[in-house]
Amino acid sequence: ILLVDDQPQRLLTYETILSSLGQNLVRATSGREALQRLMEDDFAAILLDVNMPDMDGFETAALIHQHPRFEKTPIIFVTGVHVTDLDRLKGYELGAVDYVYIPVVPEILRGKVQVLVELFAKKRELERLNLSLEQANIELALANSTLQAEKARELQSLNDTLERANAHLARTNLKLHDEVAERKRVEEALQVADQRKDKFLAMLAHELRNPLGAIGGATQLLAHVTASEPQLLRLREVLGRQVQHLTRLLDDLLDVSRVRWGRITLRKEPVEIREVIARALESTRSTMNARGHTVSVEMPDDAAWVDGDIVRLTQVLGNLLTNAAKYSGDGTQIKVVAAYEGEVNATAREVVIRVKDSGAGIPPDMLGKIFELFRQVERRDGGAQDGLGLGLALARGLLEMHGGRIEAFSEGLGSGSEFVLRLPLMASAPARTEPAVPAPDTMVTTGTRILVADDNMDLATMVAQLLELSGHEVCVAHTGAAALDAAGVFNPDVALIDIGLPDMDGYEVATRLRNEQSDCTATLIAVTGFGRDVDRQRSKSAGFAHHLVKPIDFDQLSSLLTRVRKDAPIAVE
Repeated sequence: ILLVDDQPQRLLTYETILSSLGQNLVRATSGREALQRLMEDDFAAILLDVNMPDMDGFETAALIHQHPRFEKTPIIFVTGVHVTDLDRLKGYELGAVDYVYIPVVPEILRGKVQVLVELFAKKRELERLNLSLEQANIELALANSTLQAEKARELQSLNDTLERANAHLARTNLKLHDEVAERKRVEEALQVADQRKDKFLAMLAHELRNPLGAIGGATQLLAHVTASEPQLLRLREVLGRQVQHLTRLLDDLLDVSRVRWGRITLRKEPVEIREVIARALESTRSTMNARGHTVSVEMPDDAAWVDGDIVRLTQVLGNLLTNAAKYSGDGTQIKVVAAYEGEVNATAREVVIRVKDSGAGIPPDMLGKIFELFRQVERRDGGAQDGLGLGLALARGLLEMHGGRIEAFSEGLGSGSEFVLRLPLMASAPARTEPAVPAPDTMVTTGTRILVADDNMDLATMVAQLLELSGHEVCVAHTGAAALDAAGVFNPDVALIDIGLPDMDGYEVATRLRNEQSDCTATLIAVTGFGRDVDRQRSKSAGFAHHLVKPIDFDQLSSLLTRVRKDAPIAVE
């Protein structure tokens, strides 16, 4: 605090009054000395006497506030004389903040100066804070600049990494694209190979069916030969069983391929499950008899109807019965049990057929695998496997197409096996319809004129001889042209035409018979090694009334001939 007065006694009074504030009190006895002290230090307040010689308080105040450093320094004027309002106004204009009159009241002076000291202290603190804030701002700006630079470096580094990753990803995508293209090419090649395989299997089956047909015809012809030697009878039985076995293998091989590719069309109709069991037992009767097996059958008393293809369901159950006979010791019993499962009015009610044997059994680790294609259980005696491992895979596929399923159970090797078929029952039994009874005078009977056209001479000869033994009149042709010529001369009632004739196929023969020989009213029957739905449809389009697959079952052919009418509509079977 700067104390300015030309009288030492007053200065001493000021010091006494203000000493309790604990501030630094600086004396000046004139205006010039006061200016000199101001240049040496900063002051919180100036206590300035108005009436001083040489330079009065007003002039001193004016000089102080002209200096930029001190223009805000508060001044309290001290005067012992009365000042006018103009003098007071002049003092305020020169920067005075207050007036103190002599004699000075200590409390008033001390209070006014203390206020100015506190304001100065707060100003100093504010300046310090501002300086600190400014320094903090500088540091913050520097830190921000450093951070921005670091971020820029990190961003650049990330961009570089991302560019490398993108480049790597592009290379990977290109490689993946090449791999996908290569995989697609391989898949297409595999598909082509699979198609070729299917075509090969079909052709193989077709080619094998011709000699099988001849062998089968020979075995059936042997049945009509009177012979007393037991060896001849056993030979015929062996040939018949082996032809049946080879035929089943061919059918299974082709059907597995068709099921895998969804090429089998089910001819669904209401089927009574007891009829399926009866047909399956009949189809495996010779196998059961050859091994001395007995089959016990338990069936529900009332009819169990399912929506299915009776031929395919019979095939499934026949495969299971054949397996049971094959893997059981001679002279054992095989059980077939059919029953219902589920509540009577439940929508998920099923018919369950169980085929149980006491044969070789299945290891636990194979129970979940035996339905895979070509999968077979190893024989305990180390002998060669019998069959191709197709029957169970085919059975599962056909049952799934019917909305059913199949399971295998066994307690292990030597403990026998049980296969369980499940099929959904129909909600209600179908309405009964009376079958149409053909008129007796339109039935084909013995003495029918039959044309046999086949390039396999052995097969044609066997079929012709069997038909002749049944009382029919037969004409044989080995080419399409010969068949057309024979039809014009022989005028057959029925024509058995092989599709695979050498000069023209059977479709063309049938078409030309219908279009070029208007007087030909023969019932045309296609004979071929191909039995797909598309083959049957093509036969129908060409004018065939029936479609038989080699090898021809003569019993089936005889039954067909007794049902064929000369004026029957074309309906391929």
